[in-house]
Amino acid sequence: MNYFKHESAIVDDGAVLGEGCRVWHFVHICGGARIGAQCSLGQGVFVGNDVRIGDGVKIQNHVSVYDAVTLEDDVFCGPSMVFTNVYNPRAAVERKTEYRRTIVRKQVTLGANCTIVCGVEIGQGAFIAAGAVVNRDVRDWALVAGVPGRQIGWMSAHGERLDLPLEGDAEAQCPATGDRYVLRGCDVRREPYGSQPN
Repeated sequence: MNYFKHESAIVDDGAVLGEGCRVWHFVHICGGARIGAQCSLGQGVFVGNDVRIGDGVKIQNHVSVYDAVTLEDDVFCGPSMVFTNVYNPRAAVERKTEYRRTIVRKQVTLGANCTIVCGVEIGQGAFIAAGAVVNRDVRDWALVAGVPGRQIGWMSAHGERLDLPLEGDAEAQCPATGDRYVLRGCDVRREPYGSQPN
C-alpha cells in the first residue's frame, strides 16, 4: 500500500488510490473508485463506485462524492459541500439509471457548504463561494456566489479576484503571480507569467 489509511477508514476491494494519498478517519471508498496521487480525503468522506478523482485533490471533512462525479486534478472541495446525482429524487421512485454526470475541471475551488446540482460542468479554475448553489455550467476562472449561483466576477489560479468586467474585452494581472488573464466576450484565458501572448 503506497498511501496512508487511518485504521477507522474503509477502502473496499478494487478501489485504486495513487501514491501518497492520505485517507483520514471514518472515510469509506467504494471498490470502483479511481483516485489519483497525492490526494487528501478528510474525516467522514464517502467516495462512490463510479467516481474519478485526479491528482492533488483535497476533499475536506464530511463530503460525499457520489456516482457520476468526476474531479480533475487539483480540485478543492470545502467542508460539508454537497454533490448530487439525481435531479428529481423521490424515495419511492428508483432512478439509478437516471444519474446526471457532473464534471469539475482542473484547479476548481468548491467552497464550504456549497451545493453542486448534478449534470453541470464547472470550468477550469472556477471558484464557487461558500454556500452557493450551482445549477448551471460555470465558465473557466469564473467566481460564482449566491442561491441560485450567479457569476459575480473572475478569479486567478492563485485565488485572487481579478479586476475584470463580467464581459467585454479587457485584461488583468494576478497580483500574486503576475499571470495575465485575457477577457474576450464572456470567456477568460490565462497566460502564465513569462509566456508569449497569443
